[in-house]
Amino acid sequence: MSELRAGQVRNLVLATVAFAVTFWAWNLIGPLSGSYSRQLRLSQTQLSLLVAIPVVVGSLGRIPVGMLADRFGGRRMFAVVCFVSIVPVLFTGWSTSYGWLLFWGLLLGIPGTSFAIGIPFVNAWYEPARRGFATGVFGAGMGGTALSAFCTPVLVETFGRPFTHVLMAAALAVTGLVMLGASRDSPRWSPATAPAWPRIRKAMALKATWQSAFLYAVAFGGFVAFSTYLPTLLQNVYRFAQTGAGLRTAGFSIAAVLARPLGGTLSDRIGPVKVLLIAFGGTTVMALVLALEPPAELPAGASFVFMALFLGLGTGGVFALVAKLVEASRVGTVTGLVGAAGGLGGYFPPLVMGAVYAATGAYTVGFALLALTALVTLAYTMRAFKGLQGR
Repeated sequence: MSELRAGQVRNLVLATVAFAVTFWAWNLIGPLSGSYSRQLRLSQTQLSLLVAIPVVVGSLGRIPVGMLADRFGGRRMFAVVCFVSIVPVLFTGWSTSYGWLLFWGLLLGIPGTSFAIGIPFVNAWYEPARRGFATGVFGAGMGGTALSAFCTPVLVETFGRPFTHVLMAAALAVTGLVMLGASRDSPRWSPATAPAWPRIRKAMALKATWQSAFLYAVAFGGFVAFSTYLPTLLQNVYRFAQTGAGLRTAGFSIAAVLARPLGGTLSDRIGPVKVLLIAFGGTTVMALVLALEPPAELPAGASFVFMALFLGLGTGGVFALVAKLVEASRVGTVTGLVGAAGGLGGYFPPLVMGAVYAATGAYTVGFALLALTALVTLAYTMRAFKGLQGR
């Protein structure tokens, strides 16, 4: 027990930092959308596809990576993902054609799979009563998207795109080495030796897997969609420069990052279902406000920040719910499936937003669809988890 407590904080911090670095790498394209659009003369549809493409591998890849984390442990898998991610990070920085950007952007999804490693890794270090807190703190590593939104445009303007990507590759290499040398798998963790496919089938047979996947597709998918597409939206609607749009997107991401551990902690106290009801109700209201395209900075800026807060609460609440519904030995596999759904939830909104803007010159319909989706999710949560609303 003493070994367990001694390693909790250190390994939670290391996992959160590794998550932040890999998420920065995952979101290298979105903050530079304006420059890509100008340099390559991209249409709104082409730009939306380029921004969304890393989400595909980053989402679907969480399924096998989650299973590998169950088999080989988070320490080794964090290092592997960091090292493998170096290749697409470098080649994305050196690509000068749309086709190669799409190809390497697709593989840039690899660092986005790290989420499926971290959840079971930190889950195993903490007792059930504190897992909402632990997964919430780890989830704050999605602040890597804020770092990317704020720092990447500045670094590119100062040093150029190729050198910026070299810096990111170096950060990944250092992170991988630190995880190998300093992190440890929990003494309570034991490798899953059962064949992979039966484990997937068992996880897919759980009702909780599909329920959590749906909720996470809306909560985390909304966060991913905004963190990748918001620079484009702000430049189109409010005519901000690329750095100004990046700064405001960083603010959005930071708000969601701060709210995620709060969502996990509140879930430990008042129950994850109540947290999710607050999250989806608030998202509905904010989406309706933003559908009117209010003036910047107020009320539009405040509305985006509150949207981020509600989505962050939701992401923290979902995995607190998973910890209550799923036994510890299956958390890695279930996390991979749920994480994949969350990532895919972030893939389609940028494409929809781009198509809506190209057709109408505004984002009103897109925000209205988001409000409707959040409202449906709110109603589903109230009905499906009625018995858990007191816990």
